[in-house]
Amino acid sequence: MDNTLDKQYTGLLQDILDNGVTKSDRTGTGTLSVFGRHIRHKMSDGFPLLTTKKMDWKSIVTELLWFLRGDTNIKFLVDNDCHIWDGDAYKNFEKWYNEHSGKEDYTGYYVPNKEEFIRLIKTDDEFAKKWGDLGPIYGKQWRSWGGEFSLHIGLERDGSQDKINFKQGIDQIANLINDLKTNPDSRRLMVNAWNVGELDSMVLPPCHYGFQVYTRELSDEERYDLIEKDKYTQFVNWQNLGTDRIREVLDEQNIPKRAISLMWNQRSVDTFLGLPFNIASYGLLLEIIAKAVNMVPDELIGNLGDVHLYSNHIEQAKEQIGREMVIEERVKWAYDRKLIDYVTMVETEELDKLNVPTRTRQPYPLPTLNINTEFWPYEGGECGVGPLDAVKVFESFKNETFCKCLLEEDIQLSNYQSHPTIKAPLSN
Repeated sequence: MDNTLDKQYTGLLQDILDNGVTKSDRTGTGTLSVFGRHIRHKMSDGFPLLTTKKMDWKSIVTELLWFLRGDTNIKFLVDNDCHIWDGDAYKNFEKWYNEHSGKEDYTGYYVPNKEEFIRLIKTDDEFAKKWGDLGPIYGKQWRSWGGEFSLHIGLERDGSQDKINFKQGIDQIANLINDLKTNPDSRRLMVNAWNVGELDSMVLPPCHYGFQVYTRELSDEERYDLIEKDKYTQFVNWQNLGTDRIREVLDEQNIPKRAISLMWNQRSVDTFLGLPFNIASYGLLLEIIAKAVNMVPDELIGNLGDVHLYSNHIEQAKEQIGREMVIEERVKWAYDRKLIDYVTMVETEELDKLNVPTRTRQPYPLPTLNINTEFWPYEGGECGVGPLDAVKVFESFKNETFCKCLLEEDIQLSNYQSHPTIKAPLSN
């Protein structure tokens, strides 16, 4: 199937290069920026993980699970070798440390650099508790909006003002799941991370600040296409069944009755490093929600505000867009892969028949996502039998052992092919 996602993405990179305006930014790096762009992907076309550069899949999964846990401390990330937020945590610590230089050493630690800071986060629980927290960012807003929050960013860190979560906030994820089960046509199926009253307490205000889901009923034909017909051929003659009986069989086999789509909104888009993660992360979130409530993932949509390339990502963006290959390059590509045993006198038509790429970063087919729910909570209490208990599934994300099983075993990609990694510096 044609991979239109990579084409949309590289088209967006080219749009910024062609039409972007130069703007300053909080990091001091500088950007090329455009405003108001859009990404739309049919989940049936494959899982939305870019193939024009190799993506760090484990980090994408780890960060999403971190959000769903309601966690805001980077220790979970660091322990699982995910370093997306290291720079933000260290920058916050460094700012505090510099402000207190020459005064009493509040930390009791010597932290000469970022590497030592991350080592202490990983090995010293007390240090991680005090300095690994990023304030009331995504996880807190998703799972405990309005609840008390320990270790607010900006408070003095002498221990006297540490607060325990004694006030239960609003669990927006649990409410969303409940509404999907009880009122799936609601126009209020939303989760918001932009808590105006707590923005100043966050290390970084949310870039992707909210998402909305939408469901629709599947037609009989769509439901019929979902069933594993070969599995039931021995006792079901599909052609001789009437419509009512087919529906009964579909219901007996717990075939989904609805499709579900997700649209996220993003105020600020680091297009080279951040957006590929955001696309895959919300694609994974859609798949997990769909699995929990027994619906079919339909469309993934991104509404993008300030869409920018940092000035030190320009050359990397051009590399990912790629260029047309001359015939000599195509011949060498085919020869290196033993598709041909000669390197001269090869016609373009022959190369096309062999599916030799025409561009240096031509997209590969999108991968497939496999989610094993065998050991997730089920309504009847027996693993793998009947419908999932969607509310308990999302409550289980708060359990670290459950998350580790998801990371190591239950969420897997298959058939992922990609071009090599393109490295670029992260601006904090």
